[in-house]
Amino acid sequence: MDNLLEKIRGTVVVSVQAMPSEPLYLEKCMVAMMKSVINGGAGGLRVAGVRDVTNAKRLFSVPIIGITKPDRIPENYKEIVYITPTINDVLELVKAGADIIAFDGTQRKRPHNEKIQDLIKYIHINKKIAMADISTIDEGIKAKEAGADILSTTLAGYTMESLNSPSDSPDFELLEQLVNETKIPVILEGRIWTPQQVDKAFELGAHSVVIGSAITRPQLITKKFIHRG
Repeated sequence: MDNLLEKIRGTVVVSVQAMPSEPLYLEKCMVAMMKSVINGGAGGLRVAGVRDVTNAKRLFSVPIIGITKPDRIPENYKEIVYITPTINDVLELVKAGADIIAFDGTQRKRPHNEKIQDLIKYIHINKKIAMADISTIDEGIKAKEAGADILSTTLAGYTMESLNSPSDSPDFELLEQLVNETKIPVILEGRIWTPQQVDKAFELGAHSVVIGSAITRPQLITKKFIHRG
């Protein structure tokens, strides 16, 4: 476990994901995107679903962060748990070969009344690393207490509890709080668009940085150029 954590220390992990309704969701497209970012120096991959986790683990030697999520993000996504919500999701990712399993680490109600501790228990039983995606400092502290090995700011700004998070930039304040108060590896993820933001994250003590849209979502990148200002 420590060796895997060291492998991603100081690196940029790239989130290679697409929704089934998007052109890049095709399996060959996802594999090509993974190969491209690995060629560019990505220190790890964050991918969604059994298909892409299996391919990532089969093809690459970098650490693989696996999640599950619905085929379509619901309109009330700020109110519900949808990232690796259940123990069954954890077990699917274990079977697919994920090294690190990321899950919604907030305090919101989960399906079947399962608890964060339940998911972490099964992650650890299967000798995987538990990564809690959280949105507030309180959630981060409680996730650590529940046994999470890594915290990530993934959900900052995407829950009802974090509406005060910046809407167009990373939540550096949350990152700094988590680093100072939890003393476990913290990953900055969410709304990262420039190398300067990556530098700032590491200056504040981030263990790693996960970048998705700015690298692997061409429709969103295009929009930034089309809708300037």
